[in-house]
Formats: sequence, structure tokens, C-alpha cells
Amino acid sequence: MSQHRPPMDPNTSEATGPQLERARAQGEAYAQALKYMAEEVAHDGGTQQAGDYLVGYAIEDAEGMYSFRDGALSWVNPEEENVHVEIAVCDAADGRFVPAVGVTATLVTPGGEELGPYAQELVWHPMLYHYARNWVVPEDGEYTLRVHIDPPAFMRHDEVNGRRFTEPVDVEFTGVKIQRGAEPVTPPQP
Repeated sequence: MSQHRPPMDPNTSEATGPQLERARAQGEAYAQALKYMAEEVAHDGGTQQAGDYLVGYAIEDAEGMYSFRDGALSWVNPEEENVHVEIAVCDAADGRFVPAVGVTATLVTPGGEELGPYAQELVWHPMLYHYARNWVVPEDGEYTLRVHIDPPAFMRHDEVNGRRFTEPVDVEFTGVKIQRGAEPVTPPQP
């Protein structure tokens, strides 16, 4: 999963060489977690560079998660959902997770039927922030995964390096292996 990283300018009022080294160290830690998720936990996964981003995906069984409903956390198990699609959006320059982007995904079945696009929500995970949702897919097999990323509206430091993440990007992964399944989990009682 090693990728060529475009350079960042260390000679600005906001970015020094030591600061950028620390950012790259954060990105390397995130990359190791992403590699573990995509290659050892998930059924399938991979990465691809798209513009200012490195985009990763992981395919897992649908899973239960906490969600805010009526101002309180509620545990929600998959009902009909049978696949969990995770999307990681990283800074291509240093590998760190990019928050606050709009992520939508479309799956194309082996027979050519398009499912989606659906918004992928930000998921706090103990190991790896990502954008995800549970899906209902009609069959196991090799799918195409199309990911669209809208740029974030957050403010950016640095008059030089801050001029990134300004354009929407699209990335397509082919041969995505999907094996349907669900892992309903009863959360521990407080």
C-alpha cells in the first residue's frame, strides 16, 4: 500500500521541516492501520491516488454500530444489510486522514446494476477513522466501486500548502470482491 507522496513545501510561515516530518509520521501510523484493516480484517481492500487524496476502501460484513437518535446513542444492528463498505480519505502528501469531506459511493453489481450513490458517513472507529455505511447487495461476486469526494469546507493554514482539497474527485476500483454477511452484535450493557 506504499504510495508516492507529493512533496509539501517546508519553507512557509506555517510549515517547517520538523512539522511536516511529524505530519508524515501521523500519516504513516494511519497508513499502517489502513493496511491492516484492508488486508487483514476486511474481505477485500485497496488504495488509489486521486488528485490531492489517497483513497482506500475495505469491504466487510455488515455490522452493528451506535448512532445518535433523538439525542441519545442507540445501538443499530443490520437488518437486511449484508455488506459494510468503508472508505478512507487521506492526504496524498502526508497520509493523514482528511475529515469533513463529502463521500458518496456507488456499487456496480457483477450483472451491471448500479446501487447508489449513497452517502458514506464519518465513522469513529477505535483504530481507523473512515466513511462507511451498511449496504444491501443482491449477490456475492466482483463489483465495481465508484467513490466521489466533495472537497471539505474547513479552513486551511499555510499560504502555500493550504491550497489543496479544492476540487471534487472521482475514483473507481474494479474487481472488488464482495462476500455477503452480517455480524449483529449486542452492545455491552452499562
